[in-house]
Amino acid sequence: MRAVRYAGDGVAVTDVPEPSGEGVDVRVASAGICGSDLHMTGFGITATIGHEFAGLLSDGTPVAVEPLAPCGTCPPCAGGRYNHCETGPGMVLGVGRDGGMAERARVPVSALVPLPAGVRVADACLVEPLAIAVHGIRRAALTGRERVAVIGGGTIGLTGVAAARATRARVDLSARHDAQRAAGERLGAGPIDPNASYDVVIDAAGTTESLQQAVEMARPLGTLLILSTFWEGMTMPGMALCMKEIDVIPASMYARHGPSRDIDAAASLLATEPEIARAIITHRFPLDGAPEAFRVAADRRAGAIKVVLEP
Repeated sequence: MRAVRYAGDGVAVTDVPEPSGEGVDVRVASAGICGSDLHMTGFGITATIGHEFAGLLSDGTPVAVEPLAPCGTCPPCAGGRYNHCETGPGMVLGVGRDGGMAERARVPVSALVPLPAGVRVADACLVEPLAIAVHGIRRAALTGRERVAVIGGGTIGLTGVAAARATRARVDLSARHDAQRAAGERLGAGPIDPNASYDVVIDAAGTTESLQQAVEMARPLGTLLILSTFWEGMTMPGMALCMKEIDVIPASMYARHGPSRDIDAAASLLATEPEIARAIITHRFPLDGAPEAFRVAADRRAGAIKVVLEP
C-alpha cells in the first residue's frame, strides 16, 4: 500500500507492506499534518508518519484514532494517565509505530474513538489536536467565569480557543497571520486587549517571546497553561512569574479524567461545534500530494492552518 515516510529533508510517498500484527484495521479517510510532523524531519523516524487521523472500520463504522498504544498496566496507565505510560515515545503512532498517513493503518482497539453523529470522517482528523486542548483546559480547571488569552494562532491555539469557549469563558487571541486571526474570530475569539489582566493565558506558540508575553498578560495569582511544545528549550521570565505567583500548568497529549477520555470529549465538541473544522482546515490534498502538502503546511504566511491528506 502507499504511505508517507520521511526522506532526506522532506517526505516521500512510498510502497510499504500491508499493516499486520495485533489491532484493528482502519481505512484512512483523513490525516492532518501537525507542526511536530514538520519539525521532526531529520529525527531518524522510520515509521509511517501521521498521528492525527480518522477513517473507517471494515464494517464502515467511522472512527477517529487516539494515536497511542500504552501498555495499560504500569502505574500511570492504571490511573488513567496513559499519556505518561512507562513505554515512552515508542507507543505513539506516527513516531515509534506506523501512523496514519497511509491508505490503511492498524491500531489498538483501545485507540478507536467512535464519531458522534454530525462529525464527518473527512474532518475527524481534528479530534486528536482538539483533545490536546481539551486535556489542557481540564488540567487548568476552567469554570467559564475566566477571561482567557490564547497566544498562537496555529491549530493548537485555535483548538485552545474552541475548548476554552466551550466552557463559556471569554477568550481573546494573539496570532501572527491574517488567516489565523480570521479563524479565531469565527470561533468566537476577540483581539487581545492591551489593558486587560487575564485570569488564564494559554501559550500555544512555544517561544521565549510568547512566554514573556504570557506572563506580562496574566494577572497576579493567574494561570499560565502551556499547550505548546518547546523544541529548543524554555526560558521563563522568572522574576515576574514569581512576583505575580502565577500557576504554571503544562499539558501533554490526552488521558482519562474519571470515566471520560479527553479524546471522546473532543469528538463530542467537534460534533456540537462544526465551525471548528470549517475554520481550521484550510487545505486538502490526496495522499500522493504529500510533498506539496508539507510545503504548503510550512508556509503559514500564505494562509495554511491545518493541511489534511485524504488517502
